[in-house]
Amino acid sequence: MKASQNKIIIAPLNWGLGHATRCVPIINALLENNFTPIIASDGNALTFLRKEFPYLEYIEIPAYNISYHRNLKLGLLFQIPKILKAVREECKIINDFILKNTDVVGVISDNRFGVRSSLVPSVYITHQVNVLSGRTTFFTSYFHQQIIKKFDECWIPDNENSQFSGKLSSTKKNLNTKFIGVLSRFKKAASTQNTDVLIILSGIEPNRTFLEKKLISVFKNDTRNIIFVLGKIESAKKSWKIGNTTFYNYVLSHELQDLINASKIVICRSGYSSIMDLAVLGKKVFFIPTEQQDEQEYLASFLEEKKYAPFSKMKDFVKEDIFKVEDYKGLKTVETILDSDLFSLFERKRKL
Repeated sequence: MKASQNKIIIAPLNWGLGHATRCVPIINALLENNFTPIIASDGNALTFLRKEFPYLEYIEIPAYNISYHRNLKLGLLFQIPKILKAVREECKIINDFILKNTDVVGVISDNRFGVRSSLVPSVYITHQVNVLSGRTTFFTSYFHQQIIKKFDECWIPDNENSQFSGKLSSTKKNLNTKFIGVLSRFKKAASTQNTDVLIILSGIEPNRTFLEKKLISVFKNDTRNIIFVLGKIESAKKSWKIGNTTFYNYVLSHELQDLINASKIVICRSGYSSIMDLAVLGKKVFFIPTEQQDEQEYLASFLEEKKYAPFSKMKDFVKEDIFKVEDYKGLKTVETILDSDLFSLFERKRKL
């Protein structure tokens, strides 16, 4: 592969795997448009992208190291000083790198506040122009919008009418937003649907583990063909079978694409990246939003109101619930092809 002289730093937030997975089509589009992506992240997001793109250059930047308390909102409030410290550190690392590497012509940050530079055009990716947080939504949204204003453009991964993100991405404020279409690393393919239920686990701990235990218990001794993808990024891939149920600790993108295409029903969190993936693949889905995560609870409710997909709280879920999907349209959209014009801002000359 011939290296381009024009390098773009792309930096997804390490919060579950959603930010990293939705950067995959952007990385591929950059490569197709003769840019050389440099991945900047930490933790599982960095591990995932290194497995997907082992030939690319990587920068490890500080982890926000957000720990999770029983009261998610209160826990995050207490950790703001620690997060801001990591933001300052990542900003310094990125700017030092750009100063030393004159072939870097741009930065794309997926929800990393400090990954931006005054030397090159900087883009911020988010579907949450408005950050829901109950009574404090005005303040969290205002804070986030002030961060967005520090970037040259804000790319929203959704269709123009906020089809899947609803009020999260709707704003009348001038934030230099561009709706860039639904992003997914997957492609729809004709496939024999021989998996009755595909369960995809993801997201923050310990909530991921709580849902894993709940669903293993619910589907224990089920006679249908069931597959669990546990979402545990480990050094080696593993799979095992108990009765009619197959388990994978994790799978790579092309393997997960095949599993979803071959499934009749998917059960997963109502994370936005999962919603985009399943919409591109045109799937029937049942959502179990992460408790106390306002974004996921809103998205599950929003998509149910539009008759796309049903949902349930984890504690209320019973396996008979999945039959409800027959009364819903399912998720569906046209695959987005990222236009080369999207990257035109990176043609500007670097500032000295």
